[in-house]
Amino acid sequence: MTTGLVPGGQTPDPRPTGGLPQQRHEPVGQAALHVDNRPRSSVITARAAASFEPVGRSVATARSFVRDTLQGWGFADIVDDAVVLTSELVTNAVVHAGTSADVLCLRSDDGVRIEVGDRYPEREIPLQGQAVNMGNLDREGGRGLQLCAALAGRWGVEYTPTHKQVWFQLDLPERTVGTRTAGPALPADLLPLADGRVRVAVVQIDRACAISSWNEDAEELFGYAAEQVIGKPLSDLAAWPHTPGTGTGIAEALLLSRWEGSYGIRAANGRVTSVYASHLRVRDTGGEPSTVCLLVRDHERAVLQTPLRVPSSDTTTSSDGQSTDPFEVFIGSPAPDDLDGLLQRTVERARDMLDGDSAFLLLATDDETELEVRASTGLPSARQRFARVPVEAGPGRYGSARMPAVHDDLSAVPGAVPLLNGTGMRSVVTVPLKVEGRLTGSLGVAAEGPGRYSNEEALRLQFAADRIALAVESARLGELERLRRGSLSFLVEASDLLAGTLDRDQTLALMAQMTVPTLATWCAVYTIADQASDPYLSYVLHEDEELIDGIKSLLSKIQPPDPVPTPGARVWSAPGEAAHQAALRSSMRSLGLSGGPTHQLASGIGPTLATASAVGGETVVLPLVARNRVIGMLTLGKPADEHFRQEILELAEDLSRRAALALDNARLYSERTAISQSLQRSLLPPELPEIDGVEVEVIYRAAGEGNEVGGDFYDVFPISDGAYGFAIGDVCGTGPNAAAVTGLARHALRLLAREGLSGPAVLERLNSAILDEGARSRFLTLLYGELWPQEDGSARLKVVCAGHPLPLRLRQDGTVEPAAEPQPLLGVMEDLELYEQTVTLDPGDVLLCVTDGVTERREGTRMLGDDGLADVLTTCTGLTAGAVAARIMRAVERFASDAPSDDMAILAMRVPGLHTD
Repeated sequence: MTTGLVPGGQTPDPRPTGGLPQQRHEPVGQAALHVDNRPRSSVITARAAASFEPVGRSVATARSFVRDTLQGWGFADIVDDAVVLTSELVTNAVVHAGTSADVLCLRSDDGVRIEVGDRYPEREIPLQGQAVNMGNLDREGGRGLQLCAALAGRWGVEYTPTHKQVWFQLDLPERTVGTRTAGPALPADLLPLADGRVRVAVVQIDRACAISSWNEDAEELFGYAAEQVIGKPLSDLAAWPHTPGTGTGIAEALLLSRWEGSYGIRAANGRVTSVYASHLRVRDTGGEPSTVCLLVRDHERAVLQTPLRVPSSDTTTSSDGQSTDPFEVFIGSPAPDDLDGLLQRTVERARDMLDGDSAFLLLATDDETELEVRASTGLPSARQRFARVPVEAGPGRYGSARMPAVHDDLSAVPGAVPLLNGTGMRSVVTVPLKVEGRLTGSLGVAAEGPGRYSNEEALRLQFAADRIALAVESARLGELERLRRGSLSFLVEASDLLAGTLDRDQTLALMAQMTVPTLATWCAVYTIADQASDPYLSYVLHEDEELIDGIKSLLSKIQPPDPVPTPGARVWSAPGEAAHQAALRSSMRSLGLSGGPTHQLASGIGPTLATASAVGGETVVLPLVARNRVIGMLTLGKPADEHFRQEILELAEDLSRRAALALDNARLYSERTAISQSLQRSLLPPELPEIDGVEVEVIYRAAGEGNEVGGDFYDVFPISDGAYGFAIGDVCGTGPNAAAVTGLARHALRLLAREGLSGPAVLERLNSAILDEGARSRFLTLLYGELWPQEDGSARLKVVCAGHPLPLRLRQDGTVEPAAEPQPLLGVMEDLELYEQTVTLDPGDVLLCVTDGVTERREGTRMLGDDGLADVLTTCTGLTAGAVAARIMRAVERFASDAPSDDMAILAMRVPGLHTD
């Protein structure tokens, strides 16, 4: 940067050549765009020029240059407007246009003219007619001109083939020499109201914050005699803001070099008197500090209140005669619609207004017990965003968040503003954002140098905060409403997904997929089998799949979180600490500092550091509680230096409750299904026996999800040497009730047959056993037979068909015929007269036995039936028993498109003869 300051005389050219000022040549054929039709003043009393390189830091340097120049000229009244305008115009030049910027300050008799030039003439501004409409302020150009139109008395744009120059002029207020501030003469009816006699209480506070002096006006205002209050802390009388726990804020305000604002004093009659106060910290000749407090009734605040730097009315008049809202002047017009945009614009404007190096804005949480960082500039945003600090608890400025505060040197008070720890900021001014007396946020501006801010800057920042507080609160409430609606939709969708499955593994996967990346960057689910079991890491998910294995390995090496049933999220620091230590060890080994070889870790340090970064942020644990028992933990994590918002944690807590119940339902369903399937498998024969000279094949399908055994059953078992029993039956109905009768029938058949009873006797005794079941009994169709393989390759059978579909015999020539006659079914009548029939299977013959689930297979009004089954069987000549059963099952499945609604069993026996075909 090159600068030059010339008191009076001709104007030097601020554009440098080789680092030195160069004479400026008047442009030829220049085009002008401005709103000034009056001639410029010809009397230039002082000039200052500087050139700035096209780097981001030049903007702050330009602001300092203009501020120092105007303050040196004694123009403190217009410094702020000049700095804001210069900041915008220099930003356009060095940041957006990418060229150097030349700044020229000209002092004249009636004002100050500032010119900002760049070397990018193509960035033209369209000519306009009556109204100035610059469009969207968020685009690259034109935002500075919008502010010029709002703040400057005159402004314009001039072009040359190689340069573009924007200039603005700020008029000086007319006042008597030596007057610091002045206001216009007003009619009597517009003057502030005050009592007949204005009383100014003068109270002096000593080093210990106790009252050491109390004048007569203080006695008159508050009803206490001096001897009643001297020696007592002022905080004992202070009542601002009429809620307990805020005495610390008053005590801190008394220690500031200057402070001005409102609070209440409890009078002797018990009532609270609202006062406006001006505090000044002084020291006596011996160096002893004290604070002098001037107090007036709040409605008489005009006696003490420092005049604001802008008109006290809510609107100002722009150069074109149109009304301009001070909020729009500060924020810019149009204001951003979204909350984040509004907050970011606010901190940038606040930083520029006070010429700070950084700024930040905190908003109150829903319960208003904490302040949450929502926007910042000049600070590491990834680390600061959504960080939280308590409103009233703890030392430092957050204890007085309801009042403006100034810190001259943070290094002298470590931890006074935790948000700025380690940022290099030394001085800071903070003010509250209030709506209807309720604290909604805090706005702060900080600088790298000490002693940069005083009570004047605090008042100016407070004025800006008062103008934006309502807009910020409105936008915040709108955001909360959108978040609540989005949270409700999210929870409804999550509930539908979780209710749609009873599979444990799928439930775990859904839990993780719903949280990542919507609520967290990564998550892990721990499950607890029972109260005596330790938590088990069941599922890990990260939005970057390449990091999942690293996180899973890290979590498996540390102790899982304690299964605490207390609701709500709690911070778990173990993953971050373990990741940090692992990354540190890996880095040391890679550098050879741990004594080990470096080549072994060259390929592994990258994943280790990536894992450390992934889990280095805030990690929280939410218990999964179902039916008054902790069944697991849901762990959510953020990458390095990131924190969770309270709204996200509340949403995660709601999700964890739903997920816990879904996970427990899946567990109960899995357990009961396993028990059911185990019991059902016990009802089926373990395996089919090997019968010499006879092929046997069975296909069984139980209807209903999760059922392995239903009302249909089969069995093939040895009775005695050379004799085998076989059965296929169908109990009325399906499911567990039918399966109970199935178990009774199958085990009774084996027991009775091995007692040497004939087929009819076996079935008669089984019929009695079924009837003995009483109300639980169900009728049963049963085909029972006994088989004896013969030496000539044939097989002799004795069968009883009790109400069951008749068995079919397939001969080698392809003919199909029934192999038995129908007889009464079981479980209906007490006295049965059954008989057995003898059948001989010749070599190559097939005996097919099925349940009615096969013959009654339907497609609309069509049914497979006995004839359809016989037709299919005629095509099975020459096939093995297994091939016959498979062909029958395929035909049944293809007959209809719907899933079978009845149990099905197919038993095929074939006599191949002495030589296998």
